Amino acid sequence: MNSLRHFACFGLAIALSLGLGACAKRAPRVALGYRDQIIHIGNLGEPNDLDPAYPDSQQTGNIIMGLFEGLAQYDAKTCEPVPAVAERWEASSDGLTWTFHLRSNAKWSNGDPVTAGDFVYAYQRVLSPGLGAEYASMLFVLKNGEEYNTGKITDASLVGAKASDAHTLVLSLAHPVPYLPTMVCHHSWYPVHQATIEKFGRKDQRGTAWTRPGNLVGNGYFVLSEWKPHQYIRLTKNPNYWDRDHVRLTEAFFYPIEDMNAEEAAFRTGQLHVTASLPTSKVTVYEKEHPELIQPDPFLATYVYRFNVTKPPLNDVRVRRALAMSIDRDRIIRAILRGHQLPADHFTPPNTAGFTAKASVPTDIPAAQKLLAEAGYPGGKGFPHLEIFFNTNEAHQQIAEAIQQMWRTNLGIEVSLLNQEAKVWADTMRQMNYQVGRFAWIGDYLDPSTFLDIMASDSGNNQTGWKNAEYDRLIAAAKNAPDQATRYQYFQRCEEILAEECPMAPIYFYTRVNLRLPSVKGWYGNLLDTHPLKGVYLEP
Repeated sequence: MNSLRHFACFGLAIALSLGLGACAKRAPRVALGYRDQIIHIGNLGEPNDLDPAYPDSQQTGNIIMGLFEGLAQYDAKTCEPVPAVAERWEASSDGLTWTFHLRSNAKWSNGDPVTAGDFVYAYQRVLSPGLGAEYASMLFVLKNGEEYNTGKITDASLVGAKASDAHTLVLSLAHPVPYLPTMVCHHSWYPVHQATIEKFGRKDQRGTAWTRPGNLVGNGYFVLSEWKPHQYIRLTKNPNYWDRDHVRLTEAFFYPIEDMNAEEAAFRTGQLHVTASLPTSKVTVYEKEHPELIQPDPFLATYVYRFNVTKPPLNDVRVRRALAMSIDRDRIIRAILRGHQLPADHFTPPNTAGFTAKASVPTDIPAAQKLLAEAGYPGGKGFPHLEIFFNTNEAHQQIAEAIQQMWRTNLGIEVSLLNQEAKVWADTMRQMNYQVGRFAWIGDYLDPSTFLDIMASDSGNNQTGWKNAEYDRLIAAAKNAPDQATRYQYFQRCEEILAEECPMAPIYFYTRVNLRLPSVKGWYGNLLDTHPLKGVYLEP
């Protein structure tokens, strides 16, 4: 579409959304949203579930954040922990015992009181071996958390979470964790309503009906009113929420729009207040013509290609390094993404809580060709078929096509492409039914461990089949390090091992490039790309 014509149409849509098109037969969602404080948000893909124990994406996590509330919540601007269900907390002098004091007026959406026992039950559930929660390792900081999850002990009461009374939760840690208040903001630490869970199945059973409208009992500022698969999820204000007077939105709609062009069109025609993405072909146009609508915010995330090391020839480190070193990251950012991303040659984003990795996986075509030849495939001869697997998305498609061409040109090998909708893709990755898979990791808290911990052998988010005893030892040592400098030395070695072994190829560090109307107040770009809707409101 001609640029001038495109934005003339855009201007008309905005005028209608602001209520200036009185003659229109049907006002856009955006205009109706202003009247009733109803926000409409693009959500990329269909959520796998709304169970806080195992969401499949950042977007699913943002929905869950409205339905449940933990001990603390991320500050919308800084991502620092602020009181939520817990009014206050303190740690013992040795850092091994934390006591959280819960609000007496916190309630579940059905009116039941939220108690310390609800948190104990939730933590034991996440750690239960049968549930297979990908984020179970986040709770390994609890005393006996890892032992219970791995079956070394079978008594859940030995896990370091106790309710000393209805409103006092005591957490005993396996090692000091000075950033624990930030960790407990994460959805894996949310409480769940025991009676509701067990009404619809076992405690450790995935995919039961307890998370469906009419069944789900949460303690967040919203309740689940509708879930129409592949259409929308509708949340409405929870009248039993303890701080309901400070919740200004009455409803929030989330739309699983995987096609970025369709999502941008929905925004342009007044159907969305906020998008999850923006077609790469339109980034420059919006930056020039409508900079007030585009939000290129840096955040703590890395885009990578995972290698399933259990499948030949990816079980050969020389092959993995050859593939990783023949990717031109600068070209991908310059020609495809155009959104101020940074090329990544290591895993943890630079300056994460003061940590920047020194190791790197550089772009080095001659070295990559030599490695491939040493692996027995000179010039790509005899190289077996490989497949790049990604979730349906225009940018992922373009990146996959670019890397397909790079590997053909630089290494002489042919690969095919396969995409699936996000929900199916996430399940396929979890089952490790792939060879090379697109993946991104967004930090859960402001510390390098939120990245490096996921590559430990016991992490449910590893999903590459890669294991390294020295790496596991370093991760364990970092948890007991006497000071930050020592921790970071261990982390530097972890990054070196990842660069040497290449269980994944880092490609770029993120910025979140999406569209948001200036009328959406209380929504801020932040390093964790987390957006609690509690403080959001609409001001046309």
